[in-house]
Amino acid sequence: MPLEPAIESGDRSHALAPVESVAQISSMLLDTDPTLDPALAEIARATATEGVVLLTNDGTLPLGERTVAVFGRVQVDWFAVGYGSGGDVKVPYIWNLLAGLRDAGVCVDDDLATRYSTWSAENRPVFTANWGQWPHHFPEMPIADADVAAAASRADTAVVAIGRAAGEARDSILEPGSYYLTPEESALLDAVTAHFDRVVVVVDAGNVMDLSWVVAYGDRISAVLLAWQGGMEGARAVAGVLAGESASSGKLTDTIALSYEDYPSAPNFGHLDVNVYAEDVFVGYRYFETFAPDRVLFPFGHGLSYTTFELATTVTTDAGALTLEAVVTNTGAFAGKEVVQVYTGAPDGALGKPARQLAAFGKTGLLAPGASETIRLTVRLDDLASYDDAGATGTRSAWVLEAGEYPVFVGTDVRSATRVAAFDVPETRVVRTATEVAAPVLPFERLTLARAADGSAVVAHETVPTRTVARADRILTTLPAEIPHTGDRGVDLADVAAGAASLDDFVAQLSDEELSLLARGDVTMDSPLGAAGNAGVLGGVSESPRAKGVPPITTTDGPSGIRLAAYASLLPSGTAFASTWNVPLIEELAALHGQEMLRKASDVLLSPGMNIHRDPLCGRNFEYFSEDPVVSGRIAAAVVRGVQSTGLAACPKHFAANNQETNRTRNDSRVSERALREIYLRGFEICVREAAPRVIMTSYNQINGVWAHYHHDLATVVLRGEWGYEGTVITDWWIEESADPDFPALADNAYRVRAQVDVLMPGGVKRDGAPQAYADTSILDSLARADGLTRGELQRTARNVLGLALALKPVVDARTLEG
Repeated sequence: MPLEPAIESGDRSHALAPVESVAQISSMLLDTDPTLDPALAEIARATATEGVVLLTNDGTLPLGERTVAVFGRVQVDWFAVGYGSGGDVKVPYIWNLLAGLRDAGVCVDDDLATRYSTWSAENRPVFTANWGQWPHHFPEMPIADADVAAAASRADTAVVAIGRAAGEARDSILEPGSYYLTPEESALLDAVTAHFDRVVVVVDAGNVMDLSWVVAYGDRISAVLLAWQGGMEGARAVAGVLAGESASSGKLTDTIALSYEDYPSAPNFGHLDVNVYAEDVFVGYRYFETFAPDRVLFPFGHGLSYTTFELATTVTTDAGALTLEAVVTNTGAFAGKEVVQVYTGAPDGALGKPARQLAAFGKTGLLAPGASETIRLTVRLDDLASYDDAGATGTRSAWVLEAGEYPVFVGTDVRSATRVAAFDVPETRVVRTATEVAAPVLPFERLTLARAADGSAVVAHETVPTRTVARADRILTTLPAEIPHTGDRGVDLADVAAGAASLDDFVAQLSDEELSLLARGDVTMDSPLGAAGNAGVLGGVSESPRAKGVPPITTTDGPSGIRLAAYASLLPSGTAFASTWNVPLIEELAALHGQEMLRKASDVLLSPGMNIHRDPLCGRNFEYFSEDPVVSGRIAAAVVRGVQSTGLAACPKHFAANNQETNRTRNDSRVSERALREIYLRGFEICVREAAPRVIMTSYNQINGVWAHYHHDLATVVLRGEWGYEGTVITDWWIEESADPDFPALADNAYRVRAQVDVLMPGGVKRDGAPQAYADTSILDSLARADGLTRGELQRTARNVLGLALALKPVVDARTLEG
């Protein structure tokens, strides 16, 4: 969302006052809001713990009983989450690292800790009041070499905390203090590594930053721990891992390259108007494992444990599926959890394919030394098909399995996974036919695979296929029939819920004005129809639909918490969620989060964020899950199932190809149909098929020249037609004005309704870049024209919105009775 929230958006002073003990938390909860659930805080801590990724360790960790000197002002001013609508929760407390270490029983050097605490209190971080102008880092406390040496005389181990934050409307930048270390941070590492034999670096970040310094320092750094921002309990979770009271079990959901320039998206990221997705399907590890394995610092799926594991895999297969049973045995001295990862390869064929792609994964429970657990995973052959957008295999616009061998690899990261079996496809076959959607209008060159004389993979390029389908013809042949207007017959929405009338009976009563009201939210954020500080309200936004039983439906920002004027739990970032690789855990946490929504009067959580980590500089990567669509889809599905188990709604976002914050409302993502389907839509497809979210939010950007909130191909042809989605589609907050290029009598919201993007949120218009507290008349204006929007289309949108109201109505009714 582009505007400041209803709570203190630019002032995080409430989030920077740390706690010192569990007892203090109990007191704070009683003082702030006794409805906050300690059980949710506990599972949030467990999630943050499992999301921590141990990148390197020479045996220094866990800390044990060593005396530890903690350096870096982030030990006090901990970044608990990123900025913007996905992070600015009114949180009752936040643990910092210093308090967490003490809580975990670590012997901390008090002289140094006191100095950092005093200096940080006297030098509070500065936050501008301007939305999107967040600080990427906090200036470091000056410290002399002699002071570092003195600390080394009192402690035998150093922990250096380095922090980064990013956020909505602002990408990370290739400068010190954002993607790179500052000179002060480098000087601190120089001094600490010169005086301490044991140095642990904790990176407190929600997004990937440059880690090439890990190589430069070599064995002078004993361990590196990537502490994905874990919310209010995150620093305490990190401290527990450092101390050894909790197992280290997180795994990377992104490849960490040696340099930014190594990422295949680097030449085509950050441009104001157009970003060409020239890397095509070779995103993240798909590129590195195929073309540049030597440019990887830490591979996708990597993460160390304090113990060791042995995997013994057996495979059974039939013509259509392969079932793996991986017996995981803890062969070390510590308890721990392990993630079993299954990857598949494919023949090059006519399409050219990545060397490895994630197919399935599962995580064990906590295994004591010597204990074993069997993880059972299934890989379906049809799921390995590639999308042919050019007809290279002989069938265009289809999912195709090309003839050849499809090897299957099992391991604990993409690089170490070893071959255990293979599918053999004797001849090319079409798995599923589709239809061309959202294809590029303008040609560009995309990356593809070729082979050198020695058989090694080399980068080649080809021109993407461009659009051939006439959008106007597609729409005109699928316009819905109108339900004859009956006028008010006294049918209430409660009658529909009780089965006494059909939804069509209810819709038939509605006037054009009433139908248009259902196609927009209330005109402002923080609607008086919902809980204070809400993101917006839809459904019963005026007296007329409310009199017919349509309830106001309150939306609240996520995904890291319920963003209201009231206090709410601050949960781990999306990257931390995904780095757990623990689907049941995320679903359990989301169910408790849904219970908090009930207590806070939120009906729709604008979560999960699930765009692909195409490039490490994207400012909102902390809200999202991974560079991989399978991880993204399965973790998102867990969030949706958990939230909706309470009878409420989750709203995956941003649909689709939203991978940059710079000029995000105007930028055009130019992407091939193949990459769109295999990478940027696949996670959404998994989420829709596995969890049936009740709401989906479109993105701000254009996709091949069409804004997502006008994209009939995505919202109607793919989402509803191919995937069978039956829920409500809403815009991100406000839309860009535009006339329909194929139907001149449609503009703005009429154009949007034709695409079957149901609801404009929050409902008012935007003029000269500023929100206005009134709605436009574009829907009714178009309805009045002979070649304008049809009443059947507007009724279709009303049915979609009313379906959401019916799904939520028992919850809304119960809340009304309680109130």
